[in-house]
Amino acid sequence: MKKTYLGLAAALLLGVTACDTARQTQEAENQTPVATTTNTGPTPAGAIMSKNGLRVYAFDDSQQYPESALRLNTPPAGGLVEPGPVEFNYSLSNYQLTRMTPHSNAEHMANSQQGQHIHNIVDNEPYTAHYETTFTKDLKEGDHVILSFLSRSYHESLKHKGAYDLRMVTAGKPAERMQFDLKAPHMFYSRPKGEYVGKDTEKIMLDFYLVNTDLSPTGNKVRATINGTEFMLDRWLPYIIEGLPMGETTIKLELLDNNGNVLPGPYNTVERKITLKES
Repeated sequence: MKKTYLGLAAALLLGVTACDTARQTQEAENQTPVATTTNTGPTPAGAIMSKNGLRVYAFDDSQQYPESALRLNTPPAGGLVEPGPVEFNYSLSNYQLTRMTPHSNAEHMANSQQGQHIHNIVDNEPYTAHYETTFTKDLKEGDHVILSFLSRSYHESLKHKGAYDLRMVTAGKPAERMQFDLKAPHMFYSRPKGEYVGKDTEKIMLDFYLVNTDLSPTGNKVRATINGTEFMLDRWLPYIIEGLPMGETTIKLELLDNNGNVLPGPYNTVERKITLKES
């Protein structure tokens, strides 16, 4: 009888042990493993468009500054100035110039070592970057369209209403006057710009500025033609371009209506060249 009891006890112990082992195994299988992630830069927001070795995708994971505001005090809107050096003075709130934008995107794109800044664009020519609210810039005789907006350290524009200033200024007494409708839809080119070297060539940011319009799948769009390859952009976001070859790249932007026609406006078609170098 004693041997029987011992045998039953042993059998029960083995059964309990086996059940516990099976339970632990099942729990381990059901657990979600801790993901090991590697930060590879901006996260695509939507589909990645791939054509002819190029990859283009939007991103919207940058730090937001919805309360930031920029206002150009001088030269005044519609004002008259003398041709030559003109003082620009801005009011700025809830935004810190020269601060490095606290986001990992700064590690994966061309990034200004001087930090956050103002993009100043005259007549849709390449912007100048400014790290103070007062500076001097030459204006030739004539009517000028001046767009200013806040920029992150890696040159991505802030796109909410208070983050930009658009106005016309006249320098001197031009013989011919420019007709520009400040209330019409306009597109201004911002990035990419200039020369990219080494790691900065891997992810090139495309960024443009819209005024009095937006983009949508059923509305206006931007057609970006990169080295002859077309991409249709239907969201006003910054985009990443990957796969560009070393050497010269040509980028053409067109602001289109829903029928594919370029919208009227002096800057709604623009073409720029950039250069990529290995080192």
